[in-house]
Parts: sequence; C-alpha cells; structure tokens
Amino acid sequence: MMLRLVTVSAAMWTNSYNGARYKLCVEVMVKLDSERDTFTPQRERMVASQLRGRDIRDERVLDAMARVPRDAFVPVELRSEAYEDRPLPIGNDQTISQPYIVALMLEDLHLSNSDKVLEIGTGSGYQAALLGELAAQVYTIERHPALANTAASVLAELGYKNVTVVTGDGTLGLPDKAPFDAIIVAAAAPEIPSALFAQLREGGRMIIPVGSPHAQELKLMEKRDSRLQITNLEGCRFVPLVPGVASSDEEENRLGE
Repeated sequence: MMLRLVTVSAAMWTNSYNGARYKLCVEVMVKLDSERDTFTPQRERMVASQLRGRDIRDERVLDAMARVPRDAFVPVELRSEAYEDRPLPIGNDQTISQPYIVALMLEDLHLSNSDKVLEIGTGSGYQAALLGELAAQVYTIERHPALANTAASVLAELGYKNVTVVTGDGTLGLPDKAPFDAIIVAAAAPEIPSALFAQLREGGRMIIPVGSPHAQELKLMEKRDSRLQITNLEGCRFVPLVPGVASSDEEENRLGE
C-alpha cells in the first residue's frame, strides 16, 4: 500500500494526559507521494538509528515503518516526540509502543502479503497500520471504546481499507474470523491465552509478552501438529492484558483522573 494521506487531521475526543484533559487531534491533508511531510526526516532517522542500528533487517518492515506516520497516532501535544525511542501515553492508561519493539515483533512474525492477522490491543492504531502494510487482512481488537473509535477514524483517513477495528475482549480473540496466519498481542498476559492459540491455523505464529507486570518476556509461538513451539525473544514491558470491555464508568473515571 502506498500512502497518499500522510498526516491526519480531525478532532476526535477528549482524553486525559498527566491528569489534564486534552483533545486528541489529528490533522488530515492529502499530499502527493513525491512530497515530503514535516516528519519525514524524523521517520528516516528513526529507521536508520533505532531499527537498522539495532539489527532489524526485514526490508518490508523497515519500508513500512518509513511510510507510516507515527505522528498521526499520538496526541497533538506529543507529536514533536513521535519518533523518539520510547513509548508515549495515548490516554486510558495505555501507550503507543517504542518503535524498536514494534519492529522486532513484526519482523519475528515473518508476515507475507497474503496473511490474515489478528491484533490484540489496538491502542492508537499505529501497529495496525503497519500490519495493514504487511498483510492482506487485519482484524484488531481494543477493549476501550474511545481508543477503538479514534483508531478506526485515523486508519480510515489514512486509507487502510484492509484493517477492521473491533471493540471487544481481546482475551477471547475473534473466533468467527479464525483461523489466523498470525496473531500479535500488544499487552502482557500472565500465561498464554488458550482461546488465541486455538484460533491460529496450523503453521501459524503468535507473538506475545508473557509474565507479571514487572517481569515479562516476549515469546514467539508456532503451531506445529496442533502443539505449541515457543521461542523466547527478550525481556520487555507492556501494559497488562485485561479481560472484558471497558465500561462507560471505567472510561469516565480515567478521564477524570
């Protein structure tokens, strides 16, 4: 997919950041493919130093991360920090992950352009956009309705017709769309969710952080002869995988914090 919408622009909803309310806005404008948007040099530096410089070698992943505007998926107050080497808060006690860890997970999934992928934890929608560049069809589940709605709007504005955002319980997966060639989980589970493993096709791959809130390890799992083969990748730190859908009371309480 060649992006022609390089920045996004539309007021979405009021959220909270560091105890203060802010409006997560994205500015949308259409540009020709040959034009360089304001953040292109920062994206190029991110790919060169944070990704290639740390042995990310999958050219499809590197190309996707050079195209997708991470700045469109962060609060406007943090847009100048969008390409820094760290996670950023997006509201509802959630974050957009560090670029390197996103690239590592995508590289280890070895996605093809014919794959059907399930993402657990849409968050800002940034990783879903990258998946949309790398796979044929992407389904992504978010338990926070506000985050899901905003992510869906940004993805639509950017032209990702192959990405479907679902508000739901990520621990249950999406059985009516299974089996999946790959599953990527952007939240840490205390153990491997059996429902997600069941939704992998034979030969499918799943990458997921596993462990307690303070000690997690990124694991790559492959389904072989209906059994799980596990490869430990590296230590990591993700928000916890929480069952259920966030209630309106939960959303309002977090907005008031």
